[in-house]
Amino acid sequence: MEKKDFEAWLDNISITFLSLTDLQKNETLDHLISLSGAVQLRHLSNNLEILLKRDFLKLLPLELSFYLLKWLDPQTLLTCCLVSKQWNKVISACTEVWQTACKNLGWQIDDSVQDPLHWKKVYLKAILRMKQLKDHEAFETSSLIGHSARVYALYYKDGLLCTGSDDLSAKLWDVSTGQCIYGIQTHTCAAVKFDEQKLVTGSFDNTVACWEWSSGAKTQHFRGHTGAVFSVDYNDELDVLVSGSADFTVKVWALSTGTCLNTLTGHTEWVTKVVLQKCKVKSLMHSPGDYILLSADKYEIKIWPIGREINCKCLKTLSVSEDRSISLQPRLHFDGKYIVCSSALGLYQWDFASYDILRVIKPPDFSNVSLLGFGEIFALLFDNRYLYIMDLRTEKLISRWPLPEYRKSKRGSSFLAGEMSWLNGLNGQNDMGLVFATSMPDHSIHLVLWKEHG
Repeated sequence: MEKKDFEAWLDNISITFLSLTDLQKNETLDHLISLSGAVQLRHLSNNLEILLKRDFLKLLPLELSFYLLKWLDPQTLLTCCLVSKQWNKVISACTEVWQTACKNLGWQIDDSVQDPLHWKKVYLKAILRMKQLKDHEAFETSSLIGHSARVYALYYKDGLLCTGSDDLSAKLWDVSTGQCIYGIQTHTCAAVKFDEQKLVTGSFDNTVACWEWSSGAKTQHFRGHTGAVFSVDYNDELDVLVSGSADFTVKVWALSTGTCLNTLTGHTEWVTKVVLQKCKVKSLMHSPGDYILLSADKYEIKIWPIGREINCKCLKTLSVSEDRSISLQPRLHFDGKYIVCSSALGLYQWDFASYDILRVIKPPDFSNVSLLGFGEIFALLFDNRYLYIMDLRTEKLISRWPLPEYRKSKRGSSFLAGEMSWLNGLNGQNDMGLVFATSMPDHSIHLVLWKEHG
């Protein structure tokens, strides 16, 4: 058939074909296929793939592709990345999807990172770490050996752990290497806190002392308590040291001279914790930037202003039961915005601006669980057998780690949390170093450390 005649015939057939019903069209196609040979069938197969299997990620504008991808879960997206190089490129560059996935896992998001492929890599790292936590494979253990009597006091800062013992010594350890950096002779230590130059110790001999690491010399001695000193805190900027004692008092001292500036009364039990912290919120009683002193005993948390006036009045007293039937665990979290403490009833969180209870978290079998650390995303808890991580957004335990038979002091000084920044969200850099430390019956220190990423 000549080309001109063929084109006329094809036009007539096309007009007739378009006038048919769908069923008639299908029958016509079936008939034509039955008459076709191998060449025609191969041609049909090649063209059908182009017409029917359309790559929408390749054809759609990038903004529309990203919008559609937001509706898929991360695991499905990872599978889709295997379809083709083009799909992998588009999906990997969908920053909002991967950032959301990371947030849902409890990871911090740094919006300043501009690399479009960065967040998929972060997600893959995050999903591995969360799997390790779920499978109880995220941590490893180690021990520090060097004391010859019970270790009653621990304090951790920037990769260094200080231990105070009944063997009349205090030691400073590098947690990453397990090496003892300093060892100095002291009195019996019930509480310790340190910086690069000095060590401050509260003692069972009713005094507080300040020591120089480099020489081991005692540079200041604070006398005045009539009971063991269970907790100390200090601030060089204010030149203030505070101490809590078994004599039911809190004392405020001049750090440089050792002079007692104030004695705060009102507690009716041992004062087991004092915290000196800058306030971050405004209320009727304080402004952002004000230094606040918190003191805690078995039943109450008291809030004080830091001043040099005599007979300083308590700003507020917090408790979980008016009849003192419920005692507080000997750990206290205060970050300038919230106060958190655990009890047999659960974790209590107070808003520092209003002093109102924001929430009470009651995980199963909470009666013996103590608070170690509290952040925006996670909380670190423990009991006699396990270390626990709780996702505070769901209030569910997401991981646990077995603990050996350790020495758990009623005052809470013989155990502590290590690095705390990850409690506000993991970021792939802060999940390293010390997680938990506690003294053992054999006078060693048991360490729980983050395991390196696989």
